[in-house]
Amino acid sequence: MDVDRLRELCLSFPGATEQIQWGNDLLFKVGGKMFAATPLEPAPVCLSFKASPEKFAELTERLNIIPAPYLARAQWVALQTRDALPRDELAGLLRESYEMVAAKLPKRIRESLSSPKSSSRKPARKQPAKKRPRSGR
Repeated sequence: MDVDRLRELCLSFPGATEQIQWGNDLLFKVGGKMFAATPLEPAPVCLSFKASPEKFAELTERLNIIPAPYLARAQWVALQTRDALPRDELAGLLRESYEMVAAKLPKRIRESLSSPKSSSRKPARKQPAKKRPRSGR
């Protein structure tokens, strides 16, 4: 999957954002937490994402998929080639990564992800009661 299709897919998830970090890595985040990363320049891995413990074990047994450098202890995998996984399977795994990360966000942030954008504004605050002038004694 090329970077343009990856961006299109990842940014289609509710509340997903992108950010360039660490010089030339494009990160996809939800609620400020990373769920996928891809380098924008040639590198030993072309895409990293979070996986469930079961998927992590299964995926790392496949050709061209390794435990992600620096993130393997958090069950992240890294693809060494863009064709290491079929496009449909990769799309499903990226959605799972997004959902796992989103599930650990605070409740208030999770709820804002599922609400429609039109109602995402904060409710108006109640105006504090006006102070009454003191009577002169």
